[in-house]
Amino acid sequence: MRVRIGYWAWIVGVVQFFVVHWVAESAWSRPYGWARNNISDLGNAHCAFQPEPEPRYVCSPEHGLMNGSFVALGVLVVVGAVLTGGGLWRRGPAAAVGRLGLAAAGAGFVLAGLAPADVNENRHVLGALLVMAVGNIGLALAGFGLAERTPPALRRGTTLLGCAAIVAFGLFLSHRHLGLGMGGMERLAVFPLLIWALAVAVRGITRHPQAVQ
Repeated sequence: MRVRIGYWAWIVGVVQFFVVHWVAESAWSRPYGWARNNISDLGNAHCAFQPEPEPRYVCSPEHGLMNGSFVALGVLVVVGAVLTGGGLWRRGPAAAVGRLGLAAAGAGFVLAGLAPADVNENRHVLGALLVMAVGNIGLALAGFGLAERTPPALRRGTTLLGCAAIVAFGLFLSHRHLGLGMGGMERLAVFPLLIWALAVAVRGITRHPQAVQ
């Protein structure tokens, strides 16, 4: 039952995030673009022109809803990392560090939601680093910490996904967006962890019910 709750925490957390993301971006009077705008723009509390890292006008009427979604996502990511121990992970340092990295990413989402970028930039940046640096390192290591019954392709894919997200984070920091835009590259650094958590949780619930009783 603990593992089942952990899987459902990931499913609910990720799904609500993408739903609220869509609701918040749809509320913009000026079009919100996945390439042009950061994810954090949806949570900015004030309407203002933002000169950095790229010039754009930010005005998010549903910033309160988006920040609440960040917090909910973070809490549920942590819950999932804690409760999936008996069904998803093997024993050992790789699993421990991987789960700790995922939990740190959850804490980063909470911090980003509690400290919007235009209210407390330093805390918000710290939250983003926990997600895109520590969380993606945890994702890369998670491939070595998944239970032995996990298909080898999934374990390898987990590690490759984490490594790809780390590379995307490096490109985002260096302002090399490869034609994807600032927001597009940021999403390549953030979304892999969320998509992985959703996919693994759905697989755990639907394909291996005996592992989550």
